[in-house]
Amino acid sequence: METQRWYNDGLRFGCRQCGGCCGGAPGYVWTTDSEIVAMAKELGISRTQFEMSFVRLIFGRKKSLTERPNGDCVLLNPETKKCMVYDTRPVQCRTWPFWEQNLDKPSSWKRAAKGCPGCNNPQGKLYTLEEIESERARTF
Repeated sequence: METQRWYNDGLRFGCRQCGGCCGGAPGYVWTTDSEIVAMAKELGISRTQFEMSFVRLIFGRKKSLTERPNGDCVLLNPETKKCMVYDTRPVQCRTWPFWEQNLDKPSSWKRAAKGCPGCNNPQGKLYTLEEIESERARTF
């Protein structure tokens, strides 16, 4: 049986690298060991240096990127608002805006789009239902 969702005809998204989804209220940006290694390599530093500078341990076992005092991700360049590790950013970042809280109803997507110029971007990719569901399944 085919899945029926309000976004059955797909959704347009094209990241504008504006940094809008990389800050705001405090929270967690979950990351894995393999993502940490890749991000450290992109920055040209050791894994240990990366973890000491950019990672915090949550609940004694899960790893999250740290935040600046204003809630921005520590890897968001404060001047350019560009991600310093865009090519190797964590899956949580890669799957934005296809998170459950943005997909539960049309008004949630509209709310996300107000803060993200990539949502409904006419030049953005038209993601099919299958692609959206695949991205949603990858989220944290």
